Amino acid sequence: MVALGLHVRGAGAHSGGNRTAMIRITDTIAIGEDEIAERFIRAAGPGGQNVNKVASAVQLRFDVRHSPRLPEDVRARLMRLAGRRLTQDGVLVVTAQRFRTQERNRDDAIARLVELIQQAAVRPIPRRPTRPTAGSRERRLTAKKRRSGVKSMRGGQFDE
Repeated sequence: MVALGLHVRGAGAHSGGNRTAMIRITDTIAIGEDEIAERFIRAAGPGGQNVNKVASAVQLRFDVRHSPRLPEDVRARLMRLAGRRLTQDGVLVVTAQRFRTQERNRDDAIARLVELIQQAAVRPIPRRPTRPTAGSRERRLTAKKRRSGVKSMRGGQFDE
């Protein structure tokens, strides 16, 4: 969990008992572990006889629309990036079943959630319109003249 940037806030000696584990996304964004609901389900794929008995796949649910720690612009980009993984209620669902153990699948799902939020946190660079160069304009006009000449030669005259 240390690799994912998991920090416990208020874990000191004089904390007053308020212990919320925080998942660090960027320098300015961190979400609380209490904002993530996890459910273990049966996974498809490898596992032998165990696959039907053990619920090793994990399904993380993160309420994007109502998260108090996400800035508004990041929230909008995340909802656009999530695509089909976002429910109509604005809940992001991440399912992980790559590994055979719950712990590894849980870590994988959290890592994928963090990666998705990190992608949403990057502000897109606005496109600055540019004008075509003189050379490109000249090349375009030359090509148009050449094409026009080819087409004009096609029209034949018929003698009757």
